[in-house]
Amino acid sequence: MKITQLNIYPVKSLGGIALDTAELTAEGLAWDRRWMVVDDVGRFVTQRQLPAMARIRVHLEADALVLSHPEAAPLRVPLAVGALPRIPVYVWEDRCEALDEGAEARDWLGAVLGDWRGSGLRLVRFAPEQRRAVEPHYLAPGERAHTGFADGYPLLVVSEGSLDEVNRRLAAKGLDPVPMSRFRPSLVVDDAAPFAEDGWDTLTAADGAWRLGLRKPCQRCKITTVDQHSGEIAVPGEPLRTLVEMSTRAAPGGYFGQNAIVLEGEGTRLSVGDDITVRTRS
Repeated sequence: MKITQLNIYPVKSLGGIALDTAELTAEGLAWDRRWMVVDDVGRFVTQRQLPAMARIRVHLEADALVLSHPEAAPLRVPLAVGALPRIPVYVWEDRCEALDEGAEARDWLGAVLGDWRGSGLRLVRFAPEQRRAVEPHYLAPGERAHTGFADGYPLLVVSEGSLDEVNRRLAAKGLDPVPMSRFRPSLVVDDAAPFAEDGWDTLTAADGAWRLGLRKPCQRCKITTVDQHSGEIAVPGEPLRTLVEMSTRAAPGGYFGQNAIVLEGEGTRLSVGDDITVRTRS
């Protein structure tokens, strides 16, 4: 089995970046979900509320985060952490300390996304010393993990076989296939039966350099219905409706992929094409 995709999303719910190689950190792949868009009270805003966020492309340069949009000049945000004001922000029920990237970023977001419920939108950065713990009741005894502005876990692991099965079900309905980008994974692997990842306990580099723990099925939301290039919803409800129909879980909802934590290997690098091994749950 091999890694076939590595993706990061430096700004939560904006465009992703496909990588050939990535550094593994305690919070997942380096630079993943280090920034976030918030409203005037610091509550996170995503494609769930503003599908047009998908139209904002994201690039990383040697010294800057660059946001681009067809209707505005690019916004450059220095990677170096400056003397930025601190504000409290919220991801679901978690309160985090963040750094406000300032008026230029606020004005740029307003120009491309408009006002959100009558207020402005701000770009904030995860405070360097902040630690946001992963929910402990899904972890094994003695495990600890933390993440940045991701919904809840450092990484999302998906197999190509799972997407193939979803697209087979969509085709049976006369619908077009959807790309993997709809599901915004961190790491994609090949050569697996559909939803095989639901039974995996760990994912390990063939040379043992790193090890991930797959700890919680990922329940999906309406972002799966948003085209990640156009920001439009061509077929309302799909593929989320199909995922719900496919679910074999006692809990209602559609699931796709496994949320994962870093068990070993901080500072090592993962590359597309790397051989990996899995250990299934007993």
